[in-house]
Amino acid sequence: KSHFAAISSLDSSWVHFVDVQSPLDKHEAELLDRLLRYGPRLVPDVNVNADHVAEFIVVPRPGTISPWSSKATDIAHNCGLTKIIRLERGIIYRLEGAGACDEAVVGGLLHDRMTQSVLRELAQVGMLFSNANPKAMHTVDVLGGGKKVLQAANLSMGLALAEDEI
Repeated sequence: KSHFAAISSLDSSWVHFVDVQSPLDKHEAELLDRLLRYGPRLVPDVNVNADHVAEFIVVPRPGTISPWSSKATDIAHNCGLTKIIRLERGIIYRLEGAGACDEAVVGGLLHDRMTQSVLRELAQVGMLFSNANPKAMHTVDVLGGGKKVLQAANLSMGLALAEDEI
């Protein structure tokens, strides 16, 4: 039996996130809306039971700025939208019947874990725009300590190296 037999439909759409210095006025908001109006728009099916729909929001990994973001933010600034600090884009997936599926498995298939993260709620999007101060640089004496030193650094520094990378 397929792990995903219960899924009856999948829809996706771009979703945009904006970090602003201050609220946009009506003219600025309309201009931004025109700039970001492209591709298909997700129109919720009013006949679908919300209890049977799972949403997955795929976004760039927190702490990174996507190439799309850099270019889109430049375009917004060139159009006079100077209150915008940064634009970012993600994809929202709506799966009908996914309630019975393993969410981790489904989410894993919808994104590239090297460059993206999966959020389950729009309220989590704020993490895209959080800024952390850089940590102090550390060195790891791999030549002197070998594999054990690298394994210890992997754990203590959160390097997320796979066993075959070590």
